[in-house]
Amino acid sequence: MSTDIRPSRLTDRKRADILSAAVAEFRSFGFAATSMDRIAATAGVSKRTVYNHFASKDELFTAILWQLWEASQAVEAVAYAPAQPLREQLLRFTRQKMRLMSDASFIDLSRVAIAELVHAPERARAMMDKLAEKEEGLATWLRAAQADGRLRADVTPAEAAHQLQGMLKAFAFWPQVTMGQAPLSPEAQQRLMEDCVDMFLALRATA
Repeated sequence: MSTDIRPSRLTDRKRADILSAAVAEFRSFGFAATSMDRIAATAGVSKRTVYNHFASKDELFTAILWQLWEASQAVEAVAYAPAQPLREQLLRFTRQKMRLMSDASFIDLSRVAIAELVHAPERARAMMDKLAEKEEGLATWLRAAQADGRLRADVTPAEAAHQLQGMLKAFAFWPQVTMGQAPLSPEAQQRLMEDCVDMFLALRATA
């Protein structure tokens, strides 16, 4: 699944080109050193066109964070099915998550967002607080499984979601984002998904 979806309308295509250019410029030169002129040149549009879509670099950065969040949410809409094995359902979620974490566009967006959160947390704090108000799909699934008595409820659904996703990201996200490692091979991805789900269920399942 690619996060680089090309819109059909010209104005939407220009907006997408500007966002892609901003990601490239922010990643290469950082937020402070990147100008709207550079972004316009990289996008192949006029500076006026950039400002027609985004009033400032901060607004561009906010749009990048929204792209990141929307891409993440899009793969987490796994509905809880009481009659299906928990392992099968969680593997379905982890497969979708793994496809996203292997996507080059998603990795680029993540690098930009993380760099700004580290170097200028005040710029992104309000946006991240807003994003935190949204409930992730996995947490919704876990809440339903807890209410059904199939998962222990000694931690909140958000904490349980963090445990499972943290195991996946430790091998299939953070090394790629921070150290430039290549995505895992399909065989390594499958082993990781199965190991993480099995460890999670050994800890959290009630039976």
